Amino acid sequence: MKHAPGIQPVALGLALGWGADAVLGDPARRHPVAAFGRAASHAEVTMWRPSRAAGIAYTLVLIVPLTTVVSAIDGALKPFAKARLAFAMLTTWTVLGGRSLGREARRLATAVERGDLVEARRILPSLVGRDPSELDESELCRAAVESVAENTADAVVAPLMWGALAGPAGAIAYRAANTLDAMVGHRNARYERFGWAAARLDDVLTWVPARLSALLSVLLAPLVAGEAGCSWRTYRRHGANHPSPNAGRIEAAFAGALGVRLGGANRYDDLVDNRPIIGEGQRPDPDTVRRAARLSLLVGVAAVPFCSLIALRGDG
Repeated sequence: MKHAPGIQPVALGLALGWGADAVLGDPARRHPVAAFGRAASHAEVTMWRPSRAAGIAYTLVLIVPLTTVVSAIDGALKPFAKARLAFAMLTTWTVLGGRSLGREARRLATAVERGDLVEARRILPSLVGRDPSELDESELCRAAVESVAENTADAVVAPLMWGALAGPAGAIAYRAANTLDAMVGHRNARYERFGWAAARLDDVLTWVPARLSALLSVLLAPLVAGEAGCSWRTYRRHGANHPSPNAGRIEAAFAGALGVRLGGANRYDDLVDNRPIIGEGQRPDPDTVRRAARLSLLVGVAAVPFCSLIALRGDG
């Protein structure tokens, strides 16, 4: 059965889901991603082994059944355009995190601006996993800008792109893989082998969205008082200055657009990760954090019609 005239469920669902996130943000309680994270934590207790094979099994056990169920629901709703539209909108809203990202970044900027570093350090873990206990104003702002940049790809553009390419199941699969990477994809003694599969899967799935995010950041730099040329040059020169094949690209584009210098020593519990410098200029300040949040929002605004057009080709 064909859809009702004028209704393109997945394409329109992506746009409406992004709008719901932009207006409402994440659900305050019973967030499905949080529920998935709890399930992943329980599974880790029984499945953890210091081996890649165990990590592969863990990743597949958590992602494949979930994706299969979402795909089956989406398929069953194909004859019912309005119901499928609602499902696409809800799943898109579930996997996006743009509003929460910008809100927390602006809260941190305000706390730093008024000199309340205790509050800023309390806010930072909602943005990034590094230890905030000894960070000063500049380092808190740097951490926030780096998180906003990376999560523009991870929590906005990538879910939209995979939703466009593979429908609600694609968006859910991406967010599940990204969540597992955040949980176990660490380079430490416990997760170096067990988290390998989740980390590599996330790298592969984010490769194109990260570069699209960077390109959009370059083009939109003038709207945050930046220069597209500087953003592009920084992307080309410094994009590989990062252990992640993806995060460095978007961080470099943001650094150039905002005219700041990122990178440096990041502390994660007892591990210190020394990152190469990305960009030139001064270290970020609260105004930089706010500009980064605005650039992230603009990238999302630009990504929505682009991804919706992709979805139109497969909508049906």
